Amino acid sequence: MSNRMPRLPAIHALPVFLLLLLFAAPARGTLEYAEQTGKSCEVCHKEPAGGKELTQGGEAFKNDLRLKGQYRPLTRTQQVVRFAIGYLHLMTAILWFGAILYVHLILKPAYAARGLPRSELTLGWVSILIMAVTGTLLSVARVPTWEALFHTRFGLLLTIKIILFLVMVSTAAFVTLVIGPKLRKKREITLATHKQNLTAEELSQFYGREGRPAYIAYQGDIYDVSGSKLWPGGVHFKKHPAGGDLSEALKGAPHGEDRVLKMKRVGKLTEQAEAGKPFPMKVFYFLAYQNLVFVFLVVFIVALWRWG
Repeated sequence: MSNRMPRLPAIHALPVFLLLLLFAAPARGTLEYAEQTGKSCEVCHKEPAGGKELTQGGEAFKNDLRLKGQYRPLTRTQQVVRFAIGYLHLMTAILWFGAILYVHLILKPAYAARGLPRSELTLGWVSILIMAVTGTLLSVARVPTWEALFHTRFGLLLTIKIILFLVMVSTAAFVTLVIGPKLRKKREITLATHKQNLTAEELSQFYGREGRPAYIAYQGDIYDVSGSKLWPGGVHFKKHPAGGDLSEALKGAPHGEDRVLKMKRVGKLTEQAEAGKPFPMKVFYFLAYQNLVFVFLVVFIVALWRWG
């Protein structure tokens, strides 16, 4: 999980927001300006819809904002630099949010619950760092004063996004540094390969990676799917991980139970299987779905700012 997630102005890792930042003209007006003057866009802009060239009144209003430190015109070089920073921020946001959605909606959190490869963790935290730096630079360029940050509609929405982003990063850090090690410690329990009957916790150790066999449970029986080409790395079609009870999942499968029954039966799932997930696992699932909700909230805030 990478969830993942940096801070302050860097907290808006939203593709839509970044597009608006990247392609906004240096003298772009905002709805806040219209609200301040009580006049329509065509009063300051020669185009009725806004943008492009300014009228004489628009130029005067722009100069007044510049003198107050609320407007910062950009040179051509600054525009190119901002574009490059925004492009990097946008690509990182797509990578981060896309990974969260893919893991939660396609692979399911169980895939990450048993530990992400070190390469994926590294990629996640590098992405967080890049988003923090580029997001901060873009936000500072877009919001020149603290007053604009806390006393305008745009600034308030940006502040909310920053808070959500910080919570997501804090969650990722907590999972990486606290929950992750606890789950790894659980996995280090000696495999009960000599036992035929396994509890749900014991079954979870047979997830098909790190040299471990891949076991699944179905209707109270445990099957070894290690030798199946359909279970590479202990995951079936990148969706169903080994080490758990797939009785319910099979009901929605495109094939019948005959595929499972052909596998080697190695034992039975004991009644203790109903004991539930260990506490660290419950915390992991809660934080994982929390970040998924935050992804949708951040996107909602961007949509609200742009079209609401």
